[in-house]
Amino acid sequence: MTSSTIFPSVNLFQSKKSTKLITSTRFSASRPNSVKCCSKPATATTEEATARQITVKNGNDSLDICRVLNGMWQTSGSWGRIDRDDAVEAMLRYADAGLSTFDMADHYGPAEDLYGIFINRVRRERPPEYLEKVRGLTKWVPPPVKMTSSYVRESIDVSRKRMDVPSLDMLQFHWWDYSNPGYLDALKHLTDLKEEGKIKTVALTNFDTERLQIILENGIPVVSNQVQHSIVDMRPQQKMAELCQLTGVKLITYGTVMGGLLSEKFLDTNLAIPFAGPPLNTPSLQKYKRMVDAWGGWSLFQTLLQTLKKVASKHGVTIPTVAVKYILDQTAVAGSMVGVRLGLSEHIKDTTAIFSLVLDEEDVSSIQQVSKRGKDLLRVIGDCGDEYRRA
Repeated sequence: MTSSTIFPSVNLFQSKKSTKLITSTRFSASRPNSVKCCSKPATATTEEATARQITVKNGNDSLDICRVLNGMWQTSGSWGRIDRDDAVEAMLRYADAGLSTFDMADHYGPAEDLYGIFINRVRRERPPEYLEKVRGLTKWVPPPVKMTSSYVRESIDVSRKRMDVPSLDMLQFHWWDYSNPGYLDALKHLTDLKEEGKIKTVALTNFDTERLQIILENGIPVVSNQVQHSIVDMRPQQKMAELCQLTGVKLITYGTVMGGLLSEKFLDTNLAIPFAGPPLNTPSLQKYKRMVDAWGGWSLFQTLLQTLKKVASKHGVTIPTVAVKYILDQTAVAGSMVGVRLGLSEHIKDTTAIFSLVLDEEDVSSIQQVSKRGKDLLRVIGDCGDEYRRA
């Protein structure tokens, strides 16, 4: 199904400048050189401040987030043992550097609990205006059971308690089985909780374009959809981004550095030779290596890394910095995830460099030339999130 056959049935527009959904459903009303993400530093230009923050919104619902989010999937256990105290100290360092938006999920091991400890440290040890800039985004990934109001409420209360917040900044909802329409019931109950003040914004994760349209047609005010998006995986720009432009829904992307594959570490390596290259020893590296194989293979991926290295060297930054900036510049993208291995390793300097990097036409053209040599993953895999729903 092409985008041109999906969108005409949706009554989505008022004007090109205002993309509010037309619907009968009511919407509810200590680091001296740190980079402040959610407020404009005294020496920053308007453009620089805009590069660091963005507002995702739908109707009366809105949330300011940092454009580079700290992804906490890596706390779930398979990347190394996480020490609670070290992890919370690391979260404070990221927030002090202006990287103050954290993304987690109900099933990311201790992620929500760590956030609860962290936010209490912030309340005790940082000024009130600092607390106002911190954002905790979580996900709810339920089994496809009957979505009653009480079930949804009890599930969300668990996250609120773990994160120690009266209201979740953003609840991103995932659904496994589209043949079960219970996702609409769940989202309507989540919207009720939002109107009660227990959730500030409702969002999605790994929904495809067709289902996003259905959700919007049902008057559910989602502000964003979190999807896999990288220089290798450009699927969101084919159908999803067009619908997002028409409706104002934004994309939050993950897999943008492909678990670390898009880095100098894997440049000039040959994984076909046993033990010749860095080990693929994390779930994210293994996952995104499969994406590389589906896209075009390791040889073409090396050509991409070499191209990214030239661009990075030209600007005095690293490959991951270029990779994230490239996706942040894509249509409808509000923010991109960079995974954090809290207490084990840090990349604050490389990440903050994203905000001042400007890719010129030559940079973009050179990257596109290699990216387009790979296979069309929309044809290979399907639309956004389909990799999670294949038999």
